[in-house]
Amino acid sequence: MNARTSGDAPPSSDSAQKRLRNLIFDNGGKIVVAPGVYDGFSARIALDVGFDCLYMTGAGTCASKLGQADLGFATLNDMREHAEMIANLQPSVPLIADADTGYGGPNMVARTVAAYHRSGVAALHIEDQIQTKRCGHLGGKEVVDVETFCARIRAAHQARERVGSDIVIVARTDALQTFGFDESVRRLKAAASSGADVVFLEGLMSKEEGRKICEVMCPTPVLLNMVEHGATPTMTPQEAQELGFRIIIFPFASIAPAYFAIRKVLTEFKETGLTGLQPDCTPKMLFEAVGLTQSQEIDAAAGGSLLSSV
Repeated sequence: MNARTSGDAPPSSDSAQKRLRNLIFDNGGKIVVAPGVYDGFSARIALDVGFDCLYMTGAGTCASKLGQADLGFATLNDMREHAEMIANLQPSVPLIADADTGYGGPNMVARTVAAYHRSGVAALHIEDQIQTKRCGHLGGKEVVDVETFCARIRAAHQARERVGSDIVIVARTDALQTFGFDESVRRLKAAASSGADVVFLEGLMSKEEGRKICEVMCPTPVLLNMVEHGATPTMTPQEAQELGFRIIIFPFASIAPAYFAIRKVLTEFKETGLTGLQPDCTPKMLFEAVGLTQSQEIDAAAGGSLLSSV
């Protein structure tokens, strides 16, 4: 297991934030790769595999926590609570988390940043969609004016300064499909001037468009949202790095395989009465994936014995 053992001193949220900053700004140009996780189980698996950064997908949070499509159902409390749980499973590994529109005007954006900071989140992205937002790879998106977008980013930056945080602020624009590339660039440059550390052009439609946004935004780092089979052509981290991207997130990396696996097993169960689970899929194996060993160590270190044999 790669998860932090009970004997380690728990890193503060500041250390995860600083580590992410180092990965973005001082890592020899190597791209930051963050698989999407949607709950504690998927996050534990990603940590065990050994990723250096995770991404809490907003679409996955809506689906897993609320059972809803990514249409603006999730509130600040829904997202913050989910992010806090994931960020603190292994606090040394930075978590990038979706923060949608910031959930309101400047005061709500400021509250969002402070809440995410206290929860141990290393970075959050705030977009320029209207409050009734939707997944960036769906059609019919509407965006606010650039002044409102910049007010959101400015409020986020000022809130970070007030709480003494190193949380990374990512500015996302969804203007590409509605207003085109030039307007998207204008918005991202304005956001960077308003305090964003990283920018994010949602729904880019070609590799050349990816190369161009990295060039025109330089030296501001650019994040690529790699939603397979969405608006953006599929790219590997290496390909994205060669185009100039500094961060790549894969929001559907865990939730999409989970959908097909769960549906397959349940369909078989309905038809045959048997789940067909692998013989090594025991309760203990599943519990070990979510921290059973660490729990045993904590119990033993405190003088307990109830978990010595499970």
